[in-house]
Amino acid sequence: MKKVKVIVERGSDNKFSAYMDYYDLDFGLAGFGNTAKEAIADFFEAYDEEKEMSAKEGKMIPELLFDVCYDLSSFLDYFSEILSQSGLEVITGINQKQLWHYSAGLRKPKSATVRKIQNSLYHFADELKQVHLID
Repeated sequence: MKKVKVIVERGSDNKFSAYMDYYDLDFGLAGFGNTAKEAIADFFEAYDEEKEMSAKEGKMIPELLFDVCYDLSSFLDYFSEILSQSGLEVITGINQKQLWHYSAGLRKPKSATVRKIQNSLYHFADELKQVHLID
C-alpha cells in the first residue's frame, strides 16, 4: 500500500482544498469545499470515483494510505466542533483572538507558532493517552 500525503489548506477565496502531494501515479486527486471537512469528503469521493472509472477501463489503481496534513486554518476549521478556542488557548498558550484570526484565515502564523501549536497538541495527546477511566 502506497502512503500518499494529502494537503488540506484554505485558499485566498476562503474556500478549502484537499489535494494529493504525490506524483508517481498516473492520476491526481483533489477535493474542494466551503469547509475543510467538505474538501476532505470531496477528495475521498474523487478517489472512489477514480477507482470505479479505472475498474470499468480494466485498470487497477493501488490502494492508497492517506496521510492528511493541514495548514493551521484548515486544522482549526476541521476540529472546531471538538476543540474550542478557549480550550486551545489553555493547551497552546496562544490567546483566543489570535487563534480566531488564524482560523478565519485573516492572519498566517509564523513557522515557530505552528510548531508551538503542534507540539502543544502532541503533548496534550500524550496526556490523554495516560488517562484510564474506571467503571
